[in-house]
Formats: sequence, C-alpha cells, structure tokens
Amino acid sequence: MNKQHQVVLSLGSNQGNRLENIERCIMSIHREIGTVIKVSRLFETPAWGFESEPFYNCAVVVHTHKSAHQVLDEVLLLEEALGRIRSDVEGYQARIIDIDVISFDEEIIASEKLKVPHPEMQNRLFVLVPMRDLNLDWRHPILQKYLHELLLLSEDKSNIKVIQSLENPITKIPLNNFNYIAIEGNIGAGKTTLSNKLAEDFNAKMVLERFADNPFLPKFYEDQSRYAFPLEMSFLADRYQRISDDLAQFDLFKDFVVADYHIFKSLIFAKVTLAEDEFRLYKTMFDIIYKEMPKPDLYIYLYQNTERLLQNIKLRGRSYEQEIPAEYLEKINSGYLDYIKSQKDLNVLIIDVSDKDFVENQSDYIFILDEIQKKIQS
Repeated sequence: MNKQHQVVLSLGSNQGNRLENIERCIMSIHREIGTVIKVSRLFETPAWGFESEPFYNCAVVVHTHKSAHQVLDEVLLLEEALGRIRSDVEGYQARIIDIDVISFDEEIIASEKLKVPHPEMQNRLFVLVPMRDLNLDWRHPILQKYLHELLLLSEDKSNIKVIQSLENPITKIPLNNFNYIAIEGNIGAGKTTLSNKLAEDFNAKMVLERFADNPFLPKFYEDQSRYAFPLEMSFLADRYQRISDDLAQFDLFKDFVVADYHIFKSLIFAKVTLAEDEFRLYKTMFDIIYKEMPKPDLYIYLYQNTERLLQNIKLRGRSYEQEIPAEYLEKINSGYLDYIKSQKDLNVLIIDVSDKDFVENQSDYIFILDEIQKKIQS
C-alpha cells in the first residue's frame, strides 16, 4: 500500500485558556484526522497583522492516507467543533483556535480552497519557529529553501518566547519497549496494512512477507493438491530466512522490528492445505526450524469475520485469490485460534477489526492503538 502523507499543521490560540485550547486541538487531530507523530514546543508570539492578545503557537506533524483537501475539510470542521466562530469581517481577528495546513509532503497545491505550502509561511516567525522545532528534513518546494534558510531570510522580527513542552499523544504507547512485534491474521485481515502504519508511525523496521515473489502461489490456487507441498516449503524457507536475517541485523535508526507474519503461520496453513503424510514430513522440518526462531515480544492477531475477509480479498484484486472459498478462510481462522489457545508463554493480543477501517477512519486506527496500550499496561 502507499506510504502515508506527512502533513505539517500550525496551531494557534489567543482567546480563553490558550494552553487548554492547544492541547485539546492536538488530541482531537490525533483521534479524528491523522496520527500526530511530532509536536513542537509551545511558543508565545505577538498577534500578527492586527492588535490583539498574544498567541500561543505550536506545530505538529501528522501522518495520514487522506488527501490534502480531505485534511483541510476536516481541519475546518474541527475548528468549528472547538469553538471557532468565523466572521465576515475582513482582516485578521482573535480566535479560540486556528489551524493552518502548512505543508503536505513536498507537494505544491494551488487550488481555490487550498494553497500548499502556505503562501505566507516564510513571512511568519510564528509558523517558522515551531516548524523548525520539529527537526524536519523538509525543503520548501517553490522557494527551494530549508527551514533554517527561511528563518534567516524572514523579515519578521517578532519577539517569540518558549513557554513549555507539549505532550505528544503517540508517546503514551511505548512500542519501542519491544524488540519484535508480529502482526497476524487471516488472508485479507489487514495485517500488512497495520504493519506498515505502525512502522511509519513508531519508527520501526518493517519485515513483510514476500508472497508476490512466490512462483507457487498462483499455481496453488489452481491446483491445490499438486502445489500445496512446494508452496508451503518455499514459504517456510523464506519466512525463516527473512525473520532470522532482519532480527540479526541491528538497525541504529529504527527502534524495533514489526513483521506482518509469525513463522508459526506456516504450520497453520500447512495443516489446512497438506495431505496427512505430507503434513507429517512438513512438521518434522518445521519443528527443527521453530526451535531456532526468536519469539515475538507482542503477538497481535487481527480477527475479521469471513464475510468481511471475502470483501477485502475482492477489493484488493489479486486474481489468484478471487476463488478462495469461505470454508478455507474459516479453517485458517480456526487454526490460528487453536494455536493461540495452546501458547502459554506468548504475549497475545486479539483485536476484532470486523467493523473497522483503520485506513479511512482515524478513530478506528486509534481504537487499535488504545487496545495495544491497554495490553502494555495490563
């Protein structure tokens, strides 16, 4: 799936309890619009372009799959929900909350509703200083200048004062306490999608199953009895090699490893697809390998009901998957649940995502993060 967009939002308030307004806004963005990855310190800045009380300002980095215009629409709704009242009076005004879309990746957008990068950002220290505080490797795509260069060139000489640090909601979930997290689930459950999101949001090294490179997979769906054994053996070898290599190679720039599979899935699928004599031989090989494999510190199983799995499989459009019967998916699910019940020393979290869409709905993704947080704290 496509990587998430990196969006920078500028937040400001100069009415009411300014700190509380900013903190509520950050949490609302995180729970409703996109995942807040970074939060700058809080700065106090004079009102810009009009006489009024000084502002509290900060900047946040948000990850999202939404388009820039979707983000803008949701930002405007959030401003209204937080109490902002827009006036027809021309010019700048005091406001309980103000949210501006400053950048969207390094894209240039010039529509009637939205201009990105924000056309005035280089002229406003209350935008540049908090944005620099985020330590981004971002270059203005029109001016071709980095933030430190924009600050040097800015003619705004406003007096800006640091007030305090602000809490980043994502830091409440200490996934970096783990070395290795496995995301598991049935075909079409969303395990790769969730693995990608967690890796991007929490700075993890990602290990993905290379199903697309397996030449036996399309053949298996055409003739299961003939190709089941070579398929399962090739998957086992590849899973073993990938996990072993990636866990052995320490990455200085990543905090932990997240994989969209655990090697035990090999035995689960093999039990469903192989004949009895083939399975006995396969299990002998598997038991030798499994003893050498590191166990995940957290094993997350995404449960989806069969109807939803079939819908997801149809939507992602892999031709060789389109004829998978419901009975096959139910057997796989039963195999996973039997395995989970048998594991006494595995740190397991089962999340029912049958009615969730954690790509399109930020609240559904937050539901998953909340479940992980509860598991960590339990």
